[in-house]
Amino acid sequence: MLVDSHCHLDFDDFDVDRAGILARAHAAGVQEMLIAAVVEAHWPRVQALTAEYPGVWAAAGVHPNEPAAETPEWEHLLAALAIDKVVAVGETGLDYFRSEGDLSWQRERFARHIAASKATGKPLIVHTRAAAADTIAMLRSEEAAAVGGVIHCFTENWGFAKAAMDMGFYISFSGIVTFKKSVELQSVAKKMPADRLLVETDAPYLAPVPQRGKRNEPAFVAHVAAFLGALRGETLEDIAERTTANFHALFKHAVAI
Repeated sequence: MLVDSHCHLDFDDFDVDRAGILARAHAAGVQEMLIAAVVEAHWPRVQALTAEYPGVWAAAGVHPNEPAAETPEWEHLLAALAIDKVVAVGETGLDYFRSEGDLSWQRERFARHIAASKATGKPLIVHTRAAAADTIAMLRSEEAAAVGGVIHCFTENWGFAKAAMDMGFYISFSGIVTFKKSVELQSVAKKMPADRLLVETDAPYLAPVPQRGKRNEPAFVAHVAAFLGALRGETLEDIAERTTANFHALFKHAVAI
């Protein structure tokens, strides 16, 4: 069994064939998946999908690239996190690549999400791009280690991975690790301790080889797991067993209701 630890099945990209996507995922051995919200307006849609489909979990948060006005009210965030199948806080973090100017509001939003994680005991799903130093600094200063979480769609170096793991974070690899030019990322994946490893699609983005260029979907996480197994000298079954166990070790609220 595999778990897609990060996807966006609530996106309009999947409206035409969402049931088929779930069926293909199950056929590929992907029995569970976590939908990470990116905007508050989609929280009800994400929660509805978790209610409709067994094995589908949710996170509540607002992506760092959403405008400053989209930062969720504290009470709204806590209310969303009180729902049983909402098992994590996010997608949150820092992204200096797509946002410009004074980004103090982005750091304030990240701090609010970290505080919500600590208040609820639900771990963080962290996005970071072109903001590595500030991401680690904020995780430290806001004491995110009290709850931990995952650095999703990991693209940083070993130093970043080690710093995050030292705070109790897991590292999740997406289809990017299968790309031919991802040499440094592959070296990080080979070094990773097995008990901190997760796999994801980030669907509909970043389809792995051999599906690159297509709309990504949870079934394709099997390609990521197979690639990691070959890279690390392990079987697909080894990677599947370990990453599924890691998912449930991190997201302790992801239990059958």
